[in-house]
Amino acid sequence: MSKVRTLSLLLLSALALTAADNLEIFGHQWTVPNASDWSTGEEAGSPVLHLVTGRNPLPGPRRPFQFALADTPPFRKVTIEADAKPLGRSVMLVFAYRDPAHFDYAHFSIDTGIKQPVHNGVFHVYGGERVRISSPDGPSAFQANKRWYHIKLVWDGSTGNVQGSVEGRPIPALHAVDLSLREGKIGIGSFDETGDFKNVKISGDH
Repeated sequence: MSKVRTLSLLLLSALALTAADNLEIFGHQWTVPNASDWSTGEEAGSPVLHLVTGRNPLPGPRRPFQFALADTPPFRKVTIEADAKPLGRSVMLVFAYRDPAHFDYAHFSIDTGIKQPVHNGVFHVYGGERVRISSPDGPSAFQANKRWYHIKLVWDGSTGNVQGSVEGRPIPALHAVDLSLREGKIGIGSFDETGDFKNVKISGDH
């Protein structure tokens, strides 16, 4: 890659960060890349966060950026629970977030990992493109879109162990171990699609 292209990519990333906006919901402040891509509402008395615009990854290494990042201290151990409605094929939960080039995420999808190796799994971003770090085996997280699912992710930075579940059912493809990122912030969003979130709860140790 040429120096000019490298500098251009760094500039684009910097602009994306400086353009970040904030919103407040679920008892937290959240940083989002662009506030116009998100909206808040209410359903049956519960606040709902809508990701209304799906965006492809930024130029450079292929990794997601379209997620809301909770403004909390970094967690060393965390449990994330939420009701999620995928409006496309998937949503994701980000954890161990250090910066835009260093984080992990769990991709909850209608597809199985066997059908789509970059779907329905745990992925690692460490300075480059996202890399799958979980087995592709087992059932998909979701059976259909446009309906609510209760999703949960439990991560322990001391052991690196992470497990995602849906409706209380552990998903084998959403289990992994990563010892390179021991603490970080959390986020909710989608790789390049849209979705809704409500009843989001974050608990853990800083």
